[in-house]
Amino acid sequence: MCTVIAVHITHNQFHFILSSCFFITFPLKTYLRSMSPAEAKNRIETLSSEIKQHNYNYYVLAMPSISDFDFDKKLEELVQLEKQFPEFADPDSPTQQVGGFITKEFITVKHKWPMLSLGNTYNEQELLDFDQRIRKAIGDNFEYVCELKFDGLSMSLTYEQGKLVRAVTRGDGVQGDDVTANVRTINTIPKKLHQSDFPQHFEIRGEVFMHLKAFERLNNERVENGETPYANPRNFASGTIKMQDSAEVAKRPLDCFLYFLYTDNIIYKTHWESLQAVKNWGFQVNEHSRLCHTINDVFEFINLWDKKRFGLSYDIDGIVIKVNSYAQQQELGFTAKSPRWAIAYKFKAEQAETELLSVSYQVGRTGAVTPVANLKPVFLAGTTVKRATLHNADEIEKRLKLHTGDWVYVEKGGEIIPKITGVNLDKRKPGAEAIAYITSCPACGTLLERKEGEAAFYCPNDEGCPPQIVGKMQHFIDRKAMNIDGLGDETIETLYQKGFINHISDIYSLKDHSGELKLMDRFGEKSITNMLEGIEKSKEMPFDKVLFGLGIRYVGATVAKKLAVHFKNVDKLAAASFDELITAEEIGERIAISILDYFKDERHKEEIEKLKAHGLQFVTEEKEVSLASETLSGKTFIISGVFAKYSRDELTNIIEQNGGKIVSSISAKLNYLVAGDNMGPAKLEKATKLNIPIITDDDLLAMIG
Repeated sequence: MCTVIAVHITHNQFHFILSSCFFITFPLKTYLRSMSPAEAKNRIETLSSEIKQHNYNYYVLAMPSISDFDFDKKLEELVQLEKQFPEFADPDSPTQQVGGFITKEFITVKHKWPMLSLGNTYNEQELLDFDQRIRKAIGDNFEYVCELKFDGLSMSLTYEQGKLVRAVTRGDGVQGDDVTANVRTINTIPKKLHQSDFPQHFEIRGEVFMHLKAFERLNNERVENGETPYANPRNFASGTIKMQDSAEVAKRPLDCFLYFLYTDNIIYKTHWESLQAVKNWGFQVNEHSRLCHTINDVFEFINLWDKKRFGLSYDIDGIVIKVNSYAQQQELGFTAKSPRWAIAYKFKAEQAETELLSVSYQVGRTGAVTPVANLKPVFLAGTTVKRATLHNADEIEKRLKLHTGDWVYVEKGGEIIPKITGVNLDKRKPGAEAIAYITSCPACGTLLERKEGEAAFYCPNDEGCPPQIVGKMQHFIDRKAMNIDGLGDETIETLYQKGFINHISDIYSLKDHSGELKLMDRFGEKSITNMLEGIEKSKEMPFDKVLFGLGIRYVGATVAKKLAVHFKNVDKLAAASFDELITAEEIGERIAISILDYFKDERHKEEIEKLKAHGLQFVTEEKEVSLASETLSGKTFIISGVFAKYSRDELTNIIEQNGGKIVSSISAKLNYLVAGDNMGPAKLEKATKLNIPIITDDDLLAMIG
């Protein structure tokens, strides 16, 4: 009787090595059929674990510990086992990470919770200022969570009933691209959760990135194949996640750290608690995060990782600091672009020295003229730098005092375009001329203007300067404005050059030129049809989007919404005085003056009349609201702090359903401050100083009976 002492797999055969030193060979399928369910379950779990580790060794560490042949055999055995015992197949199995879905076009999805950007700081004093702002708002009793700031691609994952149903890129923060098929190929993102204490629906945010070893290996392969290498791991990861074939994505190993949980109802009191919870659910949370009790703890963490970051297998470019308590986060709130309870500390940027070849000037859609330094190419922070922003005239003439042919220091400190930080005066050539800022527009020759208190020079010829005309139209069709499908920046440029469009209103007359458009290169019948359909559909966009699309200086998307709500239609806005404008929420002196200047120009009024004739929306659609009562009509409220019985959103609904209005800041006009536990001391102090009634949630309910 022989005893099996080892098993070896080759070419779909199982070889049992016997004590009598000879082999008995069985086909793989025969071996699998002899397995009991319990044995199969254990074997599946063992193989899955081994294969995941081998993938990590190969792709991330670039140190394979098994031959390709033996790896393929393990994978094949796992495939066969999962076929025979499907009840043990895991959605997160290595066999499922192969992709295969072809995405011809990524669907745009609106984020349930906007993906805002973080404010940045580059020095300790600014971080101390941030800390003081927090203390002034919520007092001294709070903690921070410090996390590594990964240099990757932001991603939002939605789970329902514990299953991954959607993965969406950051996009513009309001909406992004659905890349679910591609994200499913990432091994470290669970497709199905096995713990039972997660909510039925939640979103979790994280960063998709590529490890340095994997980046180096794949870039070398591209060079060997005659392809252009990627500049850095972030670009490689970003390009990979937007590929159309998920099978190709699966060949490029991506990784992901998760770092923020969103739920309809808050289930944890702190961010730190939620990080520990999602780790238990199966998500990969970075192990280097730390709970800090003081700002000095934060500085210690920053200094530690400023040195240790070069030993990581992935790139980081700073540290993210977040207030730990969710109640305090809610109290601190948000600006239009970023949370007030978090900030990113960026590590000191890499610096290089190179020669200034020339200075050129760009004209933006608002007429602002921006100088750009053209440099002798130099390698910096993973990319070759040829240009750097010079910001304005004062930067050239006063701060840097640039001369022709200067050798300059260049940094990439969070800027998309690098910036010049200084000049090497030791290398300045004798007799070199100082660079003087231009006085006339480089595009149309109009004399430049500079308003008092502003750094930038402007070309006032907004209706006759080509870059401004094109820029306005490109802004108008943008996703955040009119979101016109089938019409992009390059098409706008081409149509302008061919004389089809000179103003925004001309876009809506393109349907009259469809025959001429067909004669142009790269304008097929289908693309023309899509463009005209997109233009027609844009007429449904609400007034605030149209107002933003007009491109009035300082009127961004948020300000346009405030103006649309306050004035209801464009005629009232155009007729408003300075005093009337500044009574609108968040409208200050600078914005008011800009609006007045815009509507003084008869050409702008004519353009609006043309757009009205084309059917665009210049009136805010009044939604009929069914109120529970009008008890609070004409009363304004601010809600602050944490409440035992209600969430702040529920209290907001109660107030609005009974005719009251929620406002954003404390002023003498405020009627009531609804105060809960842990409310900010600054709000309490200001309300007390202005003699504003401070009430509880019970007082509020008593007011409405």
